[in-house]
Amino acid sequence: MPLNKVSVTILLKEKSTSVYCIAVDSTVDAAVSEMNRQRVGSIIVQDADRVVGIFTERDVLTRVVAAGRDPKGTKVSEVMTADFLSITQETSVEDAMQMMTDKRVRHLPVFDGDQLLGLISIGDVTRWLLKVNEMEAENLRRYIFDDYPG
Repeated sequence: MPLNKVSVTILLKEKSTSVYCIAVDSTVDAAVSEMNRQRVGSIIVQDADRVVGIFTERDVLTRVVAAGRDPKGTKVSEVMTADFLSITQETSVEDAMQMMTDKRVRHLPVFDGDQLLGLISIGDVTRWLLKVNEMEAENLRRYIFDDYPG
């Protein structure tokens, strides 16, 4: 299955449809608490229904901890990544992987116009690739040992 022909919608279908969001005026402490509660490495930052940024573990380390900021007194809007990368549902898995690698990001929001459809992570891509590789290996074993249904 050529990766440049498979869109990221396949990744969205195989994972939870939940995208965790937090209000733009929330504190870093609240954002980190929610990320820990949901066991995720990033959270979408919204102003009303509009996505204005993404807040990640890396943001916590570089913009809060390393900068000596107080998580209880710092607004997530002050330290989020406002110029985040995103993709559309038509983006191929290959292009998403390339973007993650080239830009050194682990989370990509997926949009249809202005509507947030989901969020994929490098872990989602890796799990899907492993599954595809296992299926291909099983099909090859069946083919070699004459048990192939095709």
